[in-house]
Amino acid sequence: MSNIDELKILIRENDVPYFEDEELEFWLQKEGSVEAAAYRCLIIKSENTTLSVSGLSASDTSSYFKRLASQFRSHNSGILE
Repeated sequence: MSNIDELKILIRENDVPYFEDEELEFWLQKEGSVEAAAYRCLIIKSENTTLSVSGLSASDTSSYFKRLASQFRSHNSGILE
């Protein structure tokens, strides 16, 4: 499985498409790992997605993507002096 395919699975790209393959490649190169790219992409996907038109509304999915992103968030493991 390629890194881009793994990233697509981690960020639920098949269920909720958002990125083009070129964008995913960019984030993979920029972040340096699949997990770091997943975190960045999920944070981007977590922007407010509430939609309301003529009494019809779709719920906001931002908290869902933030919860997914939290599993890839790096933790500070440095030593304080």
